[in-house]
Amino acid sequence: MTDGLRVVPANEASWEDLQTVFGTRGTAHICQCQRFKLRRLESFASFPAEERARRLREQTNCGDPRARTTSGLVAYLDREPVGWCAVEPRTAYEGLVRNNRVPWTDREEDRSDESVWAVTCLFTRAGFRRRGITYALAQAAVDLAQDRGARALEGYPLITSPGMNVIWDELLVGSPGVFAAAGLTEVSHPTQRRLVMRIDFTDDAGESSASR
Repeated sequence: MTDGLRVVPANEASWEDLQTVFGTRGTAHICQCQRFKLRRLESFASFPAEERARRLREQTNCGDPRARTTSGLVAYLDREPVGWCAVEPRTAYEGLVRNNRVPWTDREEDRSDESVWAVTCLFTRAGFRRRGITYALAQAAVDLAQDRGARALEGYPLITSPGMNVIWDELLVGSPGVFAAAGLTEVSHPTQRRLVMRIDFTDDAGESSASR
């Protein structure tokens, strides 16, 4: 881990710090991590950026360290906010559960299983990239999910190839290497460029508490 880096649940970070990570333009600022949160019959364009931000603030409970729930993690390098990870029970991502085939292709999975958590976004603030922050966030997501009783954690990374031009925004879902370093392994390959990766947590007897 980068010296001076710490990762905290988003409710222990301020709203202003989270918005500093997202910046004032670009995909993260526009999305406010709402694409996979879309409710039934909603489209991404159906509500303005202000509403997306309002929803995220409500979901994260930023600034309320006593909150019982949050929807992500914020990374700090020394005292500077530098990264964000969206992680919570998979069922919280209504758009993922209802409208996205990636998690479900070629697998028998209970979409209503609240004990399976998911990472849907890994984002590092401009000016602080290529320092291992995303790796630290992925590992912190594993630790958070396990500490809060999840039986498994999934990620849905993008495959990149040598020489392929990949825009930074495409990597918001993470890369296979980042998830592999945190202990996740491939469980399906639903599209040419997408993987489903997963870690199943074990009980005290060392046996898997979840089947893939």
